[in-house]
Amino acid sequence: MEWYLKVLRQYVDFEGRASRQEFWMFVLFNFLISMVAAFIDRMLGLRFGLNQLYSLFVLLPSIAVSVRRLHDIGKSGWMLLLSFIPILGWIWLIVLYATEGEPGDNEFGPDPINGPEDYFD
Repeated sequence: MEWYLKVLRQYVDFEGRASRQEFWMFVLFNFLISMVAAFIDRMLGLRFGLNQLYSLFVLLPSIAVSVRRLHDIGKSGWMLLLSFIPILGWIWLIVLYATEGEPGDNEFGPDPINGPEDYFD
C-alpha cells in the first residue's frame, strides 16, 4: 500500500524513474480499489458513481507512473502513445513495463530507490 500512496504523492511528477515494483504495486492496488468501487456502484444501482470518480482521480498519477516506468528502462515517456495501437501496442507496453530497469543512472535520473521506506523517511 505504501507504493500506491507514494505514486499518489507524486501526483503529476513525470520526472525521474519508477521501479517495476513501484509500478506493479500501484497497478495492483489501483485494480483492487477499482473493483471494490465498481461493486459498490452495482450494489447501489449507480451508472455514474464511485468507480468513475475514482478513475478520474487516478488518471494523472497513472500516466505519471507509467512515464516514470518507461524512463527507468531508458525509453521516452512518449512511448506511452503506443497504447493507441489496439492490442499490439498494449502488449508491447506490458512487455516494456515488465522489463528490468537500467542499472545505475541514465538520462532520466538516478536508479530508483530500493523501497518506499527510503522515500518516506
